[in-house]
Amino acid sequence: MTHSPHIPVLLDAILSHVAPISGVWLDGTFGAGGYARGLLDGGADQVIGVDRDPLAFDMAADWAGSYGARLRLVAGTFGDLDELAGEPLDGVTLDLGVSSMQLDLAERGFSFLRDGPLDMRMGQAGLSAEDLVNDASEALLADILYHYGEERAARRIAKAIVAERAENRINSTLQLAAIIEKCLPRKKPGQSHPATRSFQAIRIAVNDEFGQLAQGLMAAERALKPGGKLAVVTFHSLEDRIVKRFMAERSSTGGGGSRHAPEAASKVPGFTQTPRKAIAPDADEIARNTRARSARLRIATRTDAPAESISFQQLGLPRIEGV
Repeated sequence: MTHSPHIPVLLDAILSHVAPISGVWLDGTFGAGGYARGLLDGGADQVIGVDRDPLAFDMAADWAGSYGARLRLVAGTFGDLDELAGEPLDGVTLDLGVSSMQLDLAERGFSFLRDGPLDMRMGQAGLSAEDLVNDASEALLADILYHYGEERAARRIAKAIVAERAENRINSTLQLAAIIEKCLPRKKPGQSHPATRSFQAIRIAVNDEFGQLAQGLMAAERALKPGGKLAVVTFHSLEDRIVKRFMAERSSTGGGGSRHAPEAASKVPGFTQTPRKAIAPDADEIARNTRARSARLRIATRTDAPAESISFQQLGLPRIEGV
């Protein structure tokens, strides 16, 4: 069996915290297949691999067949995972953000370190980063950079983008990175690239990543059997905040009023957090895979309570008019 060179983050932690593994699992971010293989080798009867990127399934062609019917690949977004699964699930894994294989391909336009077309579409369809950067208003660009990338120089960068596109269409990753770099202080040793936050923000907007995450968490609650496990790996604070709030809200029993707020009505929680706090990679994993440095894993176990919807506002999703 051929193994991908891409290393799945916090896989060992997932496998140990959800053991024993059995039944039907869904890997909502199939990518290079690391989680799916780990679950199958760890005892899952079947794994449903979901991805919106056709490249993921092309890359799995040389090894997926060795699992036979135990691995079922489905094209789609994990926001629809309950419908894509078509059956109750024993577990769901989500590895958020952009995958290594997407970053490594310059033609996909995700990386500010490699020159390529300004694309960033995970599903290779719909509005591209080039469309957004060249057509969005200055105010909308500033909001995206600030709320999705936590970029403090958002207005300055948005103004520079609008000035540049008035002269030349912005259509390459290095062209955009150069515009951003001119707006920020020179990078110091140990600091991230000046374009990191802006590229993150544009990618999130192009792919509706926060909306998909909120929908995916609620879809997982609908799909999971009582006792089923939800394991989510995040890579930046905005993602982690959404997952943390979802699990806290859906594991709450209500009550807990104070003199500043009325006591909330009691309710039956849809999940229990197992464990309650996020799990971080250890030093050995970070040494093997620097991508794991910022990763956080949160796990929850489904109860037998009816599934409920949560508003985007409750989850703390940034609200941007026009996105």
